[in-house]
Amino acid sequence: MGKATIAPQDTGQMNQTFLDYFRCPESLGDFAVGGELSADSGYFCFGEETICFGALSQGSLNPQPTDALYNALVDAECAGSPLRLPFDPSQVVENLRHERYVIDSQPGGRRTGTGTLLMNLYYWVRPLMPVAVRRHLQRIYLRNWNKTPFPRWPVDLTVEQIHEKLMALVLKANRLERIPFIWFWPHGAPCCLTMTHDVETSAGRDFCPALMDLNDSFDIKSSFQIVPEKRYDVPARLLEEIRKRGFEVNVHDLNHDGHLYSDRDEFAQRAHKINQYARDFGAQGFRAGVMYRRLEWYDAFEFSYDMSVPNVAHLDPQRGGCCTVMPYFVGQILELPLTTTQDYSLFHVLGDYSIELWKEQIGLIREKHGLISFIVHPDYVIESRARAVYTSLLQHLAALRTEANVWAALPGEVDTWWRQRAAMQLVKEGDRWRIEGPAKERACLAFAQLEDEQIVYRVESGPAKQATGAKGNESG
Repeated sequence: MGKATIAPQDTGQMNQTFLDYFRCPESLGDFAVGGELSADSGYFCFGEETICFGALSQGSLNPQPTDALYNALVDAECAGSPLRLPFDPSQVVENLRHERYVIDSQPGGRRTGTGTLLMNLYYWVRPLMPVAVRRHLQRIYLRNWNKTPFPRWPVDLTVEQIHEKLMALVLKANRLERIPFIWFWPHGAPCCLTMTHDVETSAGRDFCPALMDLNDSFDIKSSFQIVPEKRYDVPARLLEEIRKRGFEVNVHDLNHDGHLYSDRDEFAQRAHKINQYARDFGAQGFRAGVMYRRLEWYDAFEFSYDMSVPNVAHLDPQRGGCCTVMPYFVGQILELPLTTTQDYSLFHVLGDYSIELWKEQIGLIREKHGLISFIVHPDYVIESRARAVYTSLLQHLAALRTEANVWAALPGEVDTWWRQRAAMQLVKEGDRWRIEGPAKERACLAFAQLEDEQIVYRVESGPAKQATGAKGNESG
């Protein structure tokens, strides 16, 4: 087991993650740890299937998620306020979002996939390798990917499950029929989808206009992440065309050599140059090459949002995953996690030229009302077979937008909305609730309630200020 990453006893800090997630009345979510947290962190369960990583005040911790895990839900005390738990929910959620379970589970706190001798050697010779050789080596490296028990493939919903279980406990502890909160997406959309394109080669760069044509044929705008140095020239006219057509330009690493996070001093120099390119490109978002990431270094960036953290990283060189399908803040930067499998992994690692896996992942994300986010590289959909698969995906996404009211948005639009929502609050007037804050006209009031011991959500169809309580049973 590793050392406890955080051990706060401040109840305000313990409550904050729950309140930020739901944007419900601050009087709710009053949590406290029943006892002193352990000095070590490890794995345990919160319910039968929800795997957590953190410190416990009672019960046993395991160093790996493969062992029989202690169920901390049995120690929750729902009598009165505060609601007492054997762990700090904010600590556990942040451990997952920041992938601290990966670092603490490795000998000496080693971070898998970055800075290793093998990986450095691979990136040194990578430009000389034929594509077929690269694919073969990647398959060898990832050969046991489907034996990794945590995070759960193909989508890990642990953070959502934790919050739903906490909401159920709050309802029971306060003897409430339902609890109001600010719905996750604007205008009551059940979930959100966003399409992104990482441009890795000059061939991919040259295919960008054709890819925009294809996206426009389904009225789905997307962002293009551009590598600023060494990979290819970046004509100003291409950036202008992308923006003029209603698409978005973001920065993709510095030179995509796999070494962005290998050394802290070198990273600081690269981050300075990356920030300058962001200003030159007019970009607000960033994604690192190969989905490498060190969230504790993000304070060097000047971006509004990042898109470098996978939900579950079984098919990526850097293992782990944030275990959530919702955006979350890393300091001042909003993280928009990648919640579906990359096109390269689908085509060249799994050998799957269909959208069935993507459809399965979309279904799981929709169940939790999350962010459905994609990376499709222009470089890998030039050939007709892969492009036909991507066309089928666009057709499916367009149908979801039309038939299921899914919000199709640019990453920058998601960033703007999530920041607006984070600044909103619920205000009660008599038996009515209204939403206050920026862009409140886009927000919808929702209620969480228990049905057959499961949390369900109800979104009010009318304006928030018109919504009334259920016979006065909601918390003020």
